[in-house]
Amino acid sequence: MSLLQAIILAIVEGLTEFLPVSSTGHMIIASSLMGINELPITKIFEVNIQFGAILSVVVLYWRRFLQSFAFYQKLLLAFLPAAVIGFALHDIIDAMLESVTITAIMLVVGGVVLLYVDKWFKNADQEVVTYRNALVIGFFQCIAMIPGVSRSAASIIGGMTQGVDRKTAAEFSFFLAVPTMLAAGMYKFVTDLLKLEISDLLKFDTVKIMNSLEVIQPNDVKLLLVGNAVAFVVAMLAIQFFISFLTKYGFKMFGYYRIALGITLLALLAMGVDLKV
Repeated sequence: MSLLQAIILAIVEGLTEFLPVSSTGHMIIASSLMGINELPITKIFEVNIQFGAILSVVVLYWRRFLQSFAFYQKLLLAFLPAAVIGFALHDIIDAMLESVTITAIMLVVGGVVLLYVDKWFKNADQEVVTYRNALVIGFFQCIAMIPGVSRSAASIIGGMTQGVDRKTAAEFSFFLAVPTMLAAGMYKFVTDLLKLEISDLLKFDTVKIMNSLEVIQPNDVKLLLVGNAVAFVVAMLAIQFFISFLTKYGFKMFGYYRIALGITLLALLAMGVDLKV
């Protein structure tokens, strides 16, 4: 992977991670078109640069993260469903993640939902997320374990079903991304990429841990640092754009975009283009 390819992937990650358009679908297209989808560093890179995107939320909303203990209680409550279900169904989720067809189909299905979601929940005007709302949002977030659904879309819609307004639901979705993406990213990095067991970390098996890190080459470290920095900056801009756009115009444009992207993926698959997650 070249430095330019790393920057392009980081831009794609930063732009799509918090928008309801599925970052997975975009990463598939970007890495495949650049011919790097089968490189070992690509998967490491795609997992690692999520941390830069996560940091953008903390920096943008740092005051909110210094709120009362209730703020963290709600985040924990919303995070628990994904933690339990994600751990229990890890193998099934990984199998689905290998299917570009599922990703493409869910992009289209999710796009159709976004065309009508504003009309369905036009009376959602609640500006506070309650404990019950947080738990429901957490279960909706689990739907995004199906690739192509979009974690952002699922959690925001989950909030709107509870009467929470679009802006408040979107911001809570950003906050919830911090523990969810951090846990999922660390788990995938350790178990799938470094080929370590969680018990190895708990036992602090330094020999095994150091040996596993050999999969990351010195040049890869530079790419990861640049990727995280780019994803951080781009994600900050994307979040601010999304909140402004969502408040004024709603979800419909994102729905059309998802449908177009999903159809594009299906067309590429039909033409025999080798697309891999």
